[in-house]
Amino acid sequence: MDMTYYDHGTPAERWERARMFFEAKDYAAAARVLSKLVEEVPEQTGPRLLLARSYYHSAQLRRAETELRIIVERDPVEHYARLMLGRTLERLSRPEEAEPHLRLASALAGDFDEL
Repeated sequence: MDMTYYDHGTPAERWERARMFFEAKDYAAAARVLSKLVEEVPEQTGPRLLLARSYYHSAQLRRAETELRIIVERDPVEHYARLMLGRTLERLSRPEEAEPHLRLASALAGDFDEL
C-alpha cells in the first residue's frame, strides 16, 4: 500500500487528516496517519491518545493497550486514558486488571458515587 498520502504534509496537517479520518469512523486510516506522527512527537499526549482510540475502535486492542499504558505511565492522572485502558482490558477479557483503572478514572473524573 502506498503510504505517501498518510505521511504527506506537516505534523499539523497530518494531525488534521487523522482527526478527519477518525471523525469519519475510518479508524484504521486514522491509525496509519497517527502511528507515524506519534513516532515523530512521542511526548505529545493528544496524538497518542487519538492513536489509542483509533486502535480501540478498529479492534486492535493490544496496540491500544500499549499506547494507553505509555500515557498513564507518563501522566498517572490522565483520567480518559485510564478509562480507555480499563475498557480495553475489559474487551481483552481481563476484568481484574481493568477494575483498578476504571475505579481510578471514575475518581479522577469526580464520580465518587461509583466507588
